[in-house]
Amino acid sequence: MTQVSCITEQQWRDAKAVWDYHHMGHGLRRCDAAVVLGSHDIGVATRAAELYQAGYFPVVVFSGANSPATADCFPRGEAIHYREHALGLGVPESAILVESEAANTGQNILFSRAVLAAREIFPRSLLLVSMPYMERRAYATTRKLYPGVDVVCASESGEFVDYVRRKDDSKLVIDMIVGDLQRVVEYPKSGFAIPQEVPATVIDAYRRLVDAGFDSCLIKY
Repeated sequence: MTQVSCITEQQWRDAKAVWDYHHMGHGLRRCDAAVVLGSHDIGVATRAAELYQAGYFPVVVFSGANSPATADCFPRGEAIHYREHALGLGVPESAILVESEAANTGQNILFSRAVLAAREIFPRSLLLVSMPYMERRAYATTRKLYPGVDVVCASESGEFVDYVRRKDDSKLVIDMIVGDLQRVVEYPKSGFAIPQEVPATVIDAYRRLVDAGFDSCLIKY
C-alpha cells in the first residue's frame, strides 16, 4: 500500500470528480417512506430528520447493525443511535421504524423492505438517505433488490472539500469515496446492484487515486 503524506491539488480534483459522480442529482420530492442507511456518520440521521420535518416522508426506517468502523462511535448499533438522534431532533417515535440487523447495503434494503411490509407499508416511492458518496451505490442496489419502487436519493448538502475536511481523516474519506466507486463497478457482476455507466474521466480519476495510495477501502481480490 502506497503511503500518502499529503493530498495534492490534482488528487483533490480527482476525488471531487468521483464525488460528483456518486451524487445522483435527484430533485427532492415527497415519497411514501424513507430508508436511512446506517454508517459512521451521524450527519445522515440529521439529514433524515430535516427531511422528515420538511414533509418529504411520513415514516422512516433507520437501518444498520454494527461494524468494526462503527463499534466505537455507535456501540448499540447504527440504527439505534440514528433513531435516538432523530428523536432528539423532534422526529416523533410514531414515525420511526428500526432495522438493526443489516451488515451491508443489500441487507439495508432487503431488511428494511421486510420491516415496512410487516407494518403493511408497501411504498411506491422511497427516499434513500445516505452519506453523500453512497448515493449511487444505494440507488443501484435498491433498483436491483426493490424492483418497481421509485427511488429518490438524498444526502447531506455542502461542498466536497468542506465535507472532507470536517472529518478527522481526509485521506480516509477519499479512500471511502474511491472504494464506493469500485463497488458501483463490481457489484453488478455479482448480482448485487444494477449496472451504472461510469464516464471515462471518472475512471481515470479513480485509477490515479488508487495508484497514489487511496486504496484502504478497496475490495481485495
